[in-house]
Amino acid sequence: MTIQTFTHSPFQTNGYVVHAGSGDEAVLVDAPSHNEAERRAVLDYVREHDLTVRHLLLTHAHLDHIFGCAFFAEHFDLTWQLHAADAPLIERSEEQSAMFGVPLERSPAPDLSLEEGDEITFGERAWQVLRTPGHSPGSVSFFDAGAQVAFSGDVLFQQSVGRVDLPGGDGEELLRTIREKLVPLGDDVTVHPGHGPATTIGRERESNPFLTGAAALS
Repeated sequence: MTIQTFTHSPFQTNGYVVHAGSGDEAVLVDAPSHNEAERRAVLDYVREHDLTVRHLLLTHAHLDHIFGCAFFAEHFDLTWQLHAADAPLIERSEEQSAMFGVPLERSPAPDLSLEEGDEITFGERAWQVLRTPGHSPGSVSFFDAGAQVAFSGDVLFQQSVGRVDLPGGDGEELLRTIREKLVPLGDDVTVHPGHGPATTIGRERESNPFLTGAAALS
């Protein structure tokens, strides 16, 4: 499985194009592409590898993950998939934009059907949807058991965890989510987060200060 990372927007947010190989089906995970050049980079990659984009997937709907939603939805003639608990964030996207002083083209209404245990298929891949709230009420992660890979959005980072000081954030729920949903996936699972480099469950279980108790969420 090929995972192409695009780190875009003023917030340095990771978006992903994932596929098995050239000429295959693909998914986009999150839409941080904020300007024309960033969006063109994603389209050029898709075109270069002759990919058919099958799904547009959002881990959650905070501003930095939805900049490119309107553009990519129109370009690929697809609807972004999101958990319903994050629908209010989409509905208040202009408020998020004003709060951070960053322009945003309003996202079209997403498909709010993502639920725990759903399966996302493309090519020969099958991903499990994990409900992983705490950073936002509707945060989800995507897990490929065959490849031992997870996309955690802003739930778990290398040596850190997602912030909980935004509306709907809950520190206790976030840590419970990580321990009950992500840690049991296994130490060898590679985690691709919404910010920063990839890591593994084992590395974070052993040394992430928020999981070992060396640091506390405020």
